[in-house]
Amino acid sequence: MPSFTLPFADIALASFAAFLAGFVDSIVGGGGLVQVPALFILFPNFPVPMVIGTNRFASVMGTSVAAVQYSRSVVIPWRTALSAGIGAAVMSFLGAKISSLLPPIVLKPIILLLMACIALYTYRRKDLGQENFMHYDGTALLAMSFLIGSATGFYNGFVGPGTGSLLVFGFVSIIGYSFLNASAISKVVNVIADAASLSFFIGGGFVRYELAFPMMLCNMAGSFLGSRMAMLRGSGFVRVVFLLVVSALILRFGYDVLKALSY
Repeated sequence: MPSFTLPFADIALASFAAFLAGFVDSIVGGGGLVQVPALFILFPNFPVPMVIGTNRFASVMGTSVAAVQYSRSVVIPWRTALSAGIGAAVMSFLGAKISSLLPPIVLKPIILLLMACIALYTYRRKDLGQENFMHYDGTALLAMSFLIGSATGFYNGFVGPGTGSLLVFGFVSIIGYSFLNASAISKVVNVIADAASLSFFIGGGFVRYELAFPMMLCNMAGSFLGSRMAMLRGSGFVRVVFLLVVSALILRFGYDVLKALSY
């Protein structure tokens, strides 16, 4: 594990990236698109598990802040959120374990195609997620929530960036929640899943705390502002941010796939 002293300027830049990541992530997910690349660029000597572990430690409290903010203004169906959270927690830990054995590039071409389909579907369905229009209730609702949480939880532990966006899309398109409600639910699920996978990274010594703590504080500040804006602007605003984040994910994974194919 690296034991060198981290430059203050690099910590400050990483903390600023964490603030931006918290702002974006609190609205619709995708904060990892900002925070993870920043860590890779600023600290190229970090092993991959340390980048992911430090990122996860910094973001989990920011996601918690967003969840609390949403819970004050949006009615969160806690049974749905907890059902998805249980599935996400189990599969997130499993995904984190497998990520140390199998390179994520194996899944990235599939994820790229999935993201492209999600963006096209959301763009063409102008009314998608504007209001709650439930497709399931009772036991079926809990079962579908568990499946959505399990699938995105595994992705969260294995790859990471965009998990919140996938959760939001799942709750909107499959179950029928509005974008605002889906974003609120996804924050609860993300907290549970992140805490589960974080236990693996902390146990393995993959967190640089002198970097993770200032990043955590800045991520919390960004999450507070972002979640407040989402609640003030409503589902239409969240939908626009969702499309922007998914477009950024497509570019990110497209670059990764092309880079891997060039070798």
